[in-house]
Amino acid sequence: MSPDTVTHVQRSWAKVLPIAEQAAELFYGRLFEIYPEVKPLFKGDMQEQGRKLMTMLDTAVNALTNLEVIVQPVKDMGARHARYGVGSADYDKVADALLWTLAQGLGDEFTPEVKGAWVEVYTLVADTMQAGAAEAAEAV
Repeated sequence: MSPDTVTHVQRSWAKVLPIAEQAAELFYGRLFEIYPEVKPLFKGDMQEQGRKLMTMLDTAVNALTNLEVIVQPVKDMGARHARYGVGSADYDKVADALLWTLAQGLGDEFTPEVKGAWVEVYTLVADTMQAGAAEAAEAV
């Protein structure tokens, strides 16, 4: 991952973080609007789920310069998500909703470079989660 990618993601995230609660609401609203089939995967308090999402994103963004510290926790999260019924196609759905949410929150600052950086980071996280899901499935 290039230093520019890290910079774009971390600087843009710093602008989203103050509105994290609203961003989480936008994200889940958009996700359920365009992919209503995923709503049954979410059980429980959606406000709490939103806090967990924002915390996970914050952790990932802050670890971009030291990725090895989050590889195993992200794999473990992928294994848990697989147990909840999350499939590989669901990661693209989340990407759509996340990129839309970032565009809403950042407005004109969501440049093609910033979007590309987020796509790169999200792809890395999603691939790592899916690897964790696959490893857990093989262990069964």
